[in-house]
Amino acid sequence: MGTEIYGYIEARHPLAHEDWYEGDPWTAVSIPLYPLYDEQDYESFACLFGVRDRLGWVPVAPGRGLPPDVSEPVRTDYEHAARLDAAVHGCTWISWAELRDLDMTVRPGTGPADVAPTRLDVLGPETGWGPVLGVMAALARRFGADGVRLVVWFD
Repeated sequence: MGTEIYGYIEARHPLAHEDWYEGDPWTAVSIPLYPLYDEQDYESFACLFGVRDRLGWVPVAPGRGLPPDVSEPVRTDYEHAARLDAAVHGCTWISWAELRDLDMTVRPGTGPADVAPTRLDVLGPETGWGPVLGVMAALARRFGADGVRLVVWFD
């Protein structure tokens, strides 16, 4: 059985740090991950989140759980999925700043270096992640690099 990824892109309201601000600090600003990304690319899952790793990647953002300040729509969707399916696992998140600053030349720890993929090979603009990263980069121009994150889970 395959592993699917689910999630949302969230942005932090620019005024959430103000004492008078009463809204939710984070909001799901994008459509769910599915329309932007609909692949089962285990190399990227392993590289980013440590899920389905067969090559020895040092994952960037494994097992962080649901952010405590996650937007209500994302929390609701995740909790609903987890109630319906005991196989839901690996909830974590990664900020645009972390993604933007990745060393794309890094390879997994096992296998011959000349054939092992790099992060660029599994996350680059020509992969299924191109649209996700493009949306996050655009949002970061408005909300800042630390004000945009991807929240995901697996099933």
